[in-house]
Amino acid sequence: MNRRDFLKTSLLFGSIAFIPSNSHAKRLEKKLSLYNIHTAERVDAIYWANGEYIYDEIANLEYILRDFRAQQIHPIDVSLYDYMHDIYSLVGAKKDIYIISGYRSKRTNSLLRHASRGVAKKSYHMQGKAVDIRIPGVRLSTLKYAALSLRKGGVGYYPRSNFVHIDTGTPRYWRYPKR
Repeated sequence: MNRRDFLKTSLLFGSIAFIPSNSHAKRLEKKLSLYNIHTAERVDAIYWANGEYIYDEIANLEYILRDFRAQQIHPIDVSLYDYMHDIYSLVGAKKDIYIISGYRSKRTNSLLRHASRGVAKKSYHMQGKAVDIRIPGVRLSTLKYAALSLRKGGVGYYPRSNFVHIDTGTPRYWRYPKR
């Protein structure tokens, strides 16, 4: 090998060491794939990259999490997106996160309270700090334990209704209905 070929080869292999691998690049991004079971709407959003939230993508997530009954969009606590992302990663899910309930207006929350005893009067849903979810292919109990292990907020287990509630309030746990 002559000097020129040696330098080309050295530069090529040397530069490869500085190109981030796919696994490293993925750690610089946070993505959510959400499906709203009531509206049949779906969104894939890389909402965080290189240490910053991407607010255009967060707007897409807020739209999916809107109160579809009242057609009201409300700001969602970005910690809730991180919570969902961390749960999704922890359980090794491959399918969309199904959204059962995201933001709720006062009126919608009141309507749901009259229909079910499992709806809190001062729900975190009304503040954009809660979401009810399930993930196809992931046992509901697995989802519950993953959320509890993170200790990032409230976790409600609703096995009869087939969802787990998570919120960004103080860490606590409940089951509905109680055994």
